Amino acid sequence: MPKKYHKKPVQQQKIAKKRINFLFQHANEVFKEDSNLSDKYVKMARRIAMKYKIRLPSSIKKRFCKNCHQFLVPGVNCRVRIHKHRLIYYCFGCKHYMRHPVK
Repeated sequence: MPKKYHKKPVQQQKIAKKRINFLFQHANEVFKEDSNLSDKYVKMARRIAMKYKIRLPSSIKKRFCKNCHQFLVPGVNCRVRIHKHRLIYYCFGCKHYMRHPVK
């Protein structure tokens, strides 16, 4: 019989959300000096989100590659195009496409 799904306490989830936002802000600031460090911050934020079962908002999901988990900065390490009502992100690191609908 599978284990029952238990949510983490609300207080822990609030702290985790603050930590995730802080890590993404810091990854954005540090990217120019050291892109590897910003990739590490993205991986840490993803692990926190998975551990505390927090859904990442779409604005944050668009800021890293789903394949190689690299922090994406348009024009530097990714290409962004609009094609047939979709935002298409192309990661230069792993050559992976990510498609997001546009309204």
